[in-house]
Amino acid sequence: MSLASAAAIFRHIDRDRYEPIPLFIDKSGRWTVADRPPEIESAGEVIDDARRASSLPAERRTEVHLVAHPTPSPLLTIDRDPGPRASAATRAAGRASVAELALDVAFPIVHGPFGEDGTLQGLLELANVPYVGAGVLASAVAMDKAVAKVLFTAHGLPVVPGRVVGGVEWENDPGGVIERLEAGLGYPVFVKPANLGSSVGVSRATDAGTLRSALDEAWTFDDKLLVENAVPAAREIEVSVLGNEAPEASVPGEVIPPPGGFYDYDAKYLDERSRIVIPAPLSAQRTAQVRALALDAYRALDCAGMARVDFLLDESGDRLYVNEANTLPGFTAISQYAKLWEASELSYPALIDRLIDLAITRHRRRRRLRSSLTDS
Repeated sequence: MSLASAAAIFRHIDRDRYEPIPLFIDKSGRWTVADRPPEIESAGEVIDDARRASSLPAERRTEVHLVAHPTPSPLLTIDRDPGPRASAATRAAGRASVAELALDVAFPIVHGPFGEDGTLQGLLELANVPYVGAGVLASAVAMDKAVAKVLFTAHGLPVVPGRVVGGVEWENDPGGVIERLEAGLGYPVFVKPANLGSSVGVSRATDAGTLRSALDEAWTFDDKLLVENAVPAAREIEVSVLGNEAPEASVPGEVIPPPGGFYDYDAKYLDERSRIVIPAPLSAQRTAQVRALALDAYRALDCAGMARVDFLLDESGDRLYVNEANTLPGFTAISQYAKLWEASELSYPALIDRLIDLAITRHRRRRRLRSSLTDS
């Protein structure tokens, strides 16, 4: 998904304004400058290139390192094979030559843990690199669905009743956990890892047996689990939000999962029967409500740049719930985030421009701040 999003950005970015540089982060966490811009049809080849590079001896790899607090501009250093023309001292020491690459802004379109959970954002902050999207705090709390739920509640936003289960608690007392969940929530419920995206590890439970299986499954992905009441016949509504201090909300869209199912990983990425209806068939009053709540949720988490806010609508009970906020949603030209803005009369290339401008503006404002009384 990350490669597809990056490929779309490379295809649509204004080359008269920007000179994009493809940086690839493999699953081991190693950074390299990709040999070719990402393309959806060549995503497998990009991964193969990275794997081949990772298998080379250390002295022959081409790796990228961020420089902490570089001066005067944000830099990447690129370590390269010294080669036969390097000095004897360099070759003897096994050191690679270093090239410096100035960056104006990073577009960290890396989904999941270590990409949208605040860790990558913290690294970019240390390196003084402006970056698209939410900062460290918002990225971390939005990724942790349990913490996000606390903040939403503190701001008076409607959320589905739920309970948090710790991994140690589940490991040591599974029977007691199930009894407490049955007493506090009943059935049916949804079980999900607290810190994961794309509906990975999410299961529906209708009795003690399926609840135990669901908790076991979620526990393989995270050490903190979230169990929530199922919303009856829930409609899934999504709103894209864009901006820093004065965010804007797109028209809402509705996700239609396969018949009889819910919007799990397979429904999102594998089942072609899943679709999104834009704009969502809602009344004018409900549309205004969901857009206002999207902005409230965005501000509650202190988001910046962009986020997609997801809702569950229980029409039988006339209730709308904030489900979660995704600070780095899928970002292809046909992903929900971009399609919702396209329906709101903001094209995909213009959306890229706005996000880059927002990143640079936010960075400039933060750079004006002092970190101690002795700063000049």
